[in-house]
Amino acid sequence: MPYDQRRGSVVILDSSVMDKSEKSSNWMLQHPVYLKMKNLEVEDNEQIHAAFLVYMDLTEVRKWKEVSCVKSDELELVLLEGKEKEGSAIQSVFPLPVHRSLTHRIIRHVLDRGFPMLLCAVASDSTLVYQRLTDGLVTPDPPVGPFQDVGRRHHRKRRQHQLASGGSHK
Repeated sequence: MPYDQRRGSVVILDSSVMDKSEKSSNWMLQHPVYLKMKNLEVEDNEQIHAAFLVYMDLTEVRKWKEVSCVKSDELELVLLEGKEKEGSAIQSVFPLPVHRSLTHRIIRHVLDRGFPMLLCAVASDSTLVYQRLTDGLVTPDPPVGPFQDVGRRHHRKRRQHQLASGGSHK
C-alpha cells in the first residue's frame, strides 16, 4: 500500500480496499451472531440491534453459557435463551428497545414458552436494564439492614395519644 509522506498516512488507491475498510469500521454488522439474527428474517432492525447488544452483554460481560437466539414467529422478534451458569436452568431474555411499549399479550406469549424470563430494556446509549418477569406474583426478599423508622413512628403515635389525653410524655 503506498505511503503518503506529506500527510503521514496510507493512500488507498484500490476501491475494493476502501470498501473493506469501511465495512470493518462497523464490526457488529459482520459479527456471526448478528448475521444469524438477521437471517431469522425479523423485520424490526432496531429490535435485532437490541438483541445483539444484550447477547454481547450476556456472553462477554456476564459470562452466560449456551446463549442462542431464536425467532418468535408470532411476535416477529428475536429472543435469547441461555444459562446464567453451567448447570442452571435455561432462561428466556426478551431484548426490547426502551421506547417500545409492552403489552400483556407479548408478556404472556414469552412467559408461555416455559422458561423463566428476563426483560432487558435497551436504551439508545446502549444502557441495559434487566427485570425478571414471572407468571404471577412473587414475594420479594425482606429488606436487609437496621430499620429505626418503625420505632420512631411507634413513639410518635404513642406521644400523640398521650398529648391528646393530657398526659405527660417522656
